[in-house]
Amino acid sequence: MEHLDIVSEVKHQRIKTNGIWLHVAEKGTGPLVLLLHGFPETWYAWRHQINFLAHHGYHVVAPDLRGYGDSDSPIDPSSYTIHHLVGDIIGFLDHFGQHQAFIVGSDWGAVIGWHLSLFRPERVKGFVCLGFPYYPRSPTAKTVETIRKLIGDESHVCQFQEPGRAERAFARYDYLTVMKKFLLITRTDFLASPSGMELVDFLPTPSVVPSWITEEELMVFADKFQESGFTGPLNYYRAMDLNWELLAPWQGSKLTVPTKFVAADKDIGFETAGTKAFVESDIFKSLVPNLEVVILDGHHFIHQEKAQQVSHEILSFIRKLSPNASI
Repeated sequence: MEHLDIVSEVKHQRIKTNGIWLHVAEKGTGPLVLLLHGFPETWYAWRHQINFLAHHGYHVVAPDLRGYGDSDSPIDPSSYTIHHLVGDIIGFLDHFGQHQAFIVGSDWGAVIGWHLSLFRPERVKGFVCLGFPYYPRSPTAKTVETIRKLIGDESHVCQFQEPGRAERAFARYDYLTVMKKFLLITRTDFLASPSGMELVDFLPTPSVVPSWITEEELMVFADKFQESGFTGPLNYYRAMDLNWELLAPWQGSKLTVPTKFVAADKDIGFETAGTKAFVESDIFKSLVPNLEVVILDGHHFIHQEKAQQVSHEILSFIRKLSPNASI
């Protein structure tokens, strides 16, 4: 029951940052490593990495991002812009008295990591990005419109725009089933449903839980979402077009922070949406000049599915950037 041991050893606190209270789980001492989860997860998604990195001489902090878990969940989607999200992370660094930290982000956590690196590169010692590359901002088309043209009205991003719609669809299932539909996803093409069908209805519920996670671990997520609901997490998607407007001043900016991009070869859209081609392209390398790319065998939640491999990829990268950390 290793995951239960991890949970019992982790310290929990709530930190006031950027006008709200955010919950963090932490373990270990040494250089600060911040682990930023995605949708629909909580700090618990990093349970394996927390233990591993703390054991190797790092102070590991995994927050519930705003809207998630035991963190505050503002109602208005405009409270979930990328500036709010990055501001929350700056608040963590200041709270722990650290000028710099290593950042690891998956999914929306990766989006936050990219923009923290863009806005405040002097605060980021190195960034490990899981799955979601840094795309150049379109100077003409808003994000949701771009996705609608590419994938259609039934993409998850489009379905999540209307307040209450996805919440009502999710509510037709118990929370454990919703977690299984998303966390155990093995789709490799676009995340979209057939016309007129809600995505959550279209996604299958696996009858067998894969070996990398237990029913009990899935219940940890389910119980937390039962307490907090899905509106906060869905508000990240509802702020996407507002983000597009707010990011205009950084049009064409490069990211100079040392970055390791870890991709899963069976991630959603990795092959079909052109992610692989983009990640291997000169455009990506020109936007992120200090870049290392690693492609692993796995799916979207690679940090849980291939926990040991991902932990070693993170450790090798941050060790290279801080060779004096204890073994």
